[in-house]
Amino acid sequence: MSLRNERVRKALMREISDIIFREIKDPQICAMVSITDVDVSSDNSAARVFYSVFGDEIAKEKTSKALERHTGQIRHEVGKRIRLRKTPSLLFIPDDSLEHGAKMTELINKIQRGEI
Repeated sequence: MSLRNERVRKALMREISDIIFREIKDPQICAMVSITDVDVSSDNSAARVFYSVFGDEIAKEKTSKALERHTGQIRHEVGKRIRLRKTPSLLFIPDDSLEHGAKMTELINKIQRGEI
């Protein structure tokens, strides 16, 4: 990944997080959503935005649908905040790695305590 792409990736992560928390006023978006990573194409025309939701399946589903509904608005705001020739299209992808890591840590702790 080039230095430019890395800068764009970091800027997208920062700005998308800020937009979701400060600009989007949708009660369907869970308060415990976090942008975990952004994967930008080599020409900066597309970005896959990985997010994690801490909550039950209903909260995850509602957040997923709300992010899909607001993708255009988020992209528009990103375009105003980050000066690029072309604002990348955004694809939101759920990321359960944080939840998976927490479950693994819990299992390791149980093993250490002799509960398993």
